[in-house]
Amino acid sequence: MEALVPLIVAVTGLVTLVSQELSEFALHARAILGLPVPVIRQNGPSASCALLAHGHGVPVFSNVDAALQVADTALRLFGKPSVEGHRRVGVTLARAEGIDAARAIARDAAEAIGIELRVD
Repeated sequence: MEALVPLIVAVTGLVTLVSQELSEFALHARAILGLPVPVIRQNGPSASCALLAHGHGVPVFSNVDAALQVADTALRLFGKPSVEGHRRVGVTLARAEGIDAARAIARDAAEAIGIELRVD
């Protein structure tokens, strides 16, 4: 009988979705399958910012469109069914001319998103 090993993804590694050609997910898949890892090209200075929810309930997001108005930004919502206390529910990603600018853009995008926790 084979054991299933869950893949735990660190939010800090999610920056690879915007910062390079092969994300952490692609690299994990290659490692699991025993495939070679080619030269990884960097896409430029990039940053991520976690979306945190505090409280109890089902997360509902607002103002997502405004958060993504800046070029080279992206959003990943984790699809968490509920929050009990504190939980990461998503991440914003940004690429810019410099790392400080990328951090600021990712942080501004995260701060623009509203997170309401609805109790069923």
